[in-house]
Amino acid sequence: MHHLKEDFDSLVAETALSGGIDRRGFLKTAIGTGFAAAVMPVVAQTVVHTDTAGLTAGVVTITVDGQQVPVYRAQPEGKRKLPVILVVSEVFGVHEHIADVARRFAKQGYLALAPELFARQGDPRSYASIAELIDKVVSKASDQQVLGDLDACVAWAKANGGDTDRLGITGFCWGGRITWLYAAHNPGVKAAVAWYGRLIGAKNGNNPQNPIDIAPTLKTPVLGLYGAKDGGISQESIVAMKAALAKGGNQSEFVVYPNSGHAFHADYRPSYVEADAKDGWKRALAWFKAHGVA
Repeated sequence: MHHLKEDFDSLVAETALSGGIDRRGFLKTAIGTGFAAAVMPVVAQTVVHTDTAGLTAGVVTITVDGQQVPVYRAQPEGKRKLPVILVVSEVFGVHEHIADVARRFAKQGYLALAPELFARQGDPRSYASIAELIDKVVSKASDQQVLGDLDACVAWAKANGGDTDRLGITGFCWGGRITWLYAAHNPGVKAAVAWYGRLIGAKNGNNPQNPIDIAPTLKTPVLGLYGAKDGGISQESIVAMKAALAKGGNQSEFVVYPNSGHAFHADYRPSYVEADAKDGWKRALAWFKAHGVA
């Protein structure tokens, strides 16, 4: 569990909140709404709200090996042949902020899919502390399972109005690490944007590789957005990742924001740095456009 905790050294401390909803209700209705107990209270004055005007938005269900995986979908209403963006959540699952990010992409003309990748393990929003959340849910979600669920999302997109020849992926924290791994796993990904995802760390049966392990053979260009003050992701690991990418001639790039720590894009938390979050968002859109996703 220690290697997972490394991702969260900069996260908000646990609160006394508890409770939640039952798992069946979670699978049917909860994703895309509310926030995780482990990060409450929300910094309401900084929350960005993206409306659904002109969009088709809500939860769809994809079946993967007999398991129902809920996915928050957002796209321009009535449009087809849309570029596809996979949005991979933090450890807190697909809560209101991740759904909002999906809607932001939909407003830019994308079919955005944010799957609840912890659907088999439980409701990540109901745990009062990050330590318990990691132990009970996150650590039990294997990379193999997660990458398979993302593959299923791509297949669903192809069958439901998405142009998977224009496929991109982005993710935050835990999802940032997954973004690197999926860019290597699926050669159909044209571009990726990883927000403060761990690059090195301990390995185990569920997490047999780190992004640095796949770097020398990675073909997909990835934009890495990181904070210089991130206590859980060292600058040395970024330097090492750059060197590993250079071995294969990969054209990935890093932007390290000197005034930001971890989770600087999370506009619902005290870690939010508005200027850097907005700059990162502009860079992400430009990156996808430059590499043929838009």
